[in-house]
Amino acid sequence: MSQSTLTFVIVGAGLAGAAAAEELRSEGFTGEIILIGFENHDPYIRPPLSKDYLAGHASSPTWVKPHEWYAEQDVTLRLGTRVTAIDPAAHTVTVSGDETLHYDKLLIATGSSPRRIVIPGAKLPGVHYLRTVEDSDALRDELKDGGRQLVVIGSGWIGMEVAATARGLGNDVTILEVGRIPLASALGDELGQMFADFHAEHGVKLETGAAALEFTEKDGRVSGVRVEGRDDVPADVVIVGIGASPNVYLAQEAGLEVNNGILVDASLRTSDPDIFAAGDVANAWHPGVKLRMRSEHWANALNSGPAAARAMLGQDVSYTEMPYFYTDQYDLGMEYSGYVPLTHTAKLVYRGDPATREFIAFWLRDSRVVAGMNVNTWNVNEDVQELIRRSNVVDPERLSDPSVPLDSL
Repeated sequence: MSQSTLTFVIVGAGLAGAAAAEELRSEGFTGEIILIGFENHDPYIRPPLSKDYLAGHASSPTWVKPHEWYAEQDVTLRLGTRVTAIDPAAHTVTVSGDETLHYDKLLIATGSSPRRIVIPGAKLPGVHYLRTVEDSDALRDELKDGGRQLVVIGSGWIGMEVAATARGLGNDVTILEVGRIPLASALGDELGQMFADFHAEHGVKLETGAAALEFTEKDGRVSGVRVEGRDDVPADVVIVGIGASPNVYLAQEAGLEVNNGILVDASLRTSDPDIFAAGDVANAWHPGVKLRMRSEHWANALNSGPAAARAMLGQDVSYTEMPYFYTDQYDLGMEYSGYVPLTHTAKLVYRGDPATREFIAFWLRDSRVVAGMNVNTWNVNEDVQELIRRSNVVDPERLSDPSVPLDSL
């Protein structure tokens, strides 16, 4: 069958979906590409929504491609459109309730959605979540003039970044975290505490072991948070950041295998040979570390979309990209590369002094680097990733010695 007669449908017009469409054309695919998204915006990149865009430093989202690119590349972009069903047997997707579109290959890149908090008052005006441009716009309108009392529920990356941005805009910030230490699941207690101390130095009040029971109300909007065993915390604005759930409904209803995301093999193929998944929603087998991994960070969307596109074209694909993410909080910039599940029993080794907040942290398991994080230390990430890829035994003393070049290890 000629490529020009084929139709590839991509459900999800975010970074993963748009990157996949670009890769299909770059690889010479001449068939029809239909990219479907429920938002009314061209595909955009989400990390700035809690940073520069939220702070008002950018007047528009960071677009994946200029608007005209889609027409120039003959990519049919259907925005403001929801896919309501997938029929693998018929090779069709249903959109807008009753329209059906045929596909020869299908990519699901539906992303994830913020987990909702289920307590009284959760739907009050002034209670926010952050996922879309509209979410960021609404939150910025509340915070941009400063002087507000913001309560952040949860101390994950979104919560900590919003807290930093809000402080930069002149707002009071309280973080409520049910655990002992923020970011501990990703970084461990020691480095999680470093971030906690850093926020405290910038005037953020962090309450740990603090379970929100109810949002209180005054004059028809949120006025505070009732906390178990503690005084109420006043709030003009609340942002809930308690994690995200993969958008697996369509896949599940279509009979695809689902478990903490859509299960895919190393080529990002689902249990149906003509359906693939990429980005936040894909729980992929990583052949390098022999683990399933689902990553909600932008680098995974950027890299897995094109990998899935190549697999859709019948190429031999093994998706082995290393997880990577970054954060910017106040004057601290950080890059993290590696495999968080392998760090939980690993030894932490520092190159540089963490007290200065200019250092590299390495996680060693069986004397091999499985993850690395550079803080306010630049142009080292490629060397860190290479240490992880090579997986050779390293001497912790040489690893911690700044005078020993990383590439010599």
